Amino acid sequence: MSKALIIIDIQNDYFENGAMELVGALEASEKANQILTKFRNENLPIVHIQHLSVAPGSTFFLPETEGQDIHTNVKPIEGEKVITKYYPNSFRETELLDHLKAKGITELVFVGMMTQMCIDATVRAAKDLDFECTVIEDACATRDLEVNGVQVKALDVQTAFLAGLNFFYADVINTENYLSV
Repeated sequence: MSKALIIIDIQNDYFENGAMELVGALEASEKANQILTKFRNENLPIVHIQHLSVAPGSTFFLPETEGQDIHTNVKPIEGEKVITKYYPNSFRETELLDHLKAKGITELVFVGMMTQMCIDATVRAAKDLDFECTVIEDACATRDLEVNGVQVKALDVQTAFLAGLNFFYADVINTENYLSV
């Protein structure tokens, strides 16, 4: 079984003073860096996903802004694949599936942002495409949300979405446990 690391949307706009600051973004990016270092040290495939917002009314990840840049904690190095996407699902209208198939990848390890949006959409799509999926829970981040006047704290959003993924779509573990395997 060949595996690859998929780093989703760890971009400047999600950090302090960014256009869409997430709760715990810095800490999650530091955990993602630990996973990235493991993959680099083991010479395993790495794919960086970068979201660009081009829809009318977009307020973050705007093209040609510092906010759309991949954060320094997980900055790609020469030889690492970078794929641009325009939708939450990293497979939609991108070359991701073809790239993974060409490399014989069957297992994906996910880190990134936002848990309830791009992580969730991509992991579910990956499982539907027959990939074995692992999500590194503490290398992901989200934000407080609101629905019908009810405030939902980021920790509750994170927990609920990861619990949903863990039921069928992915093994959800933390960085320490993943690195100890």
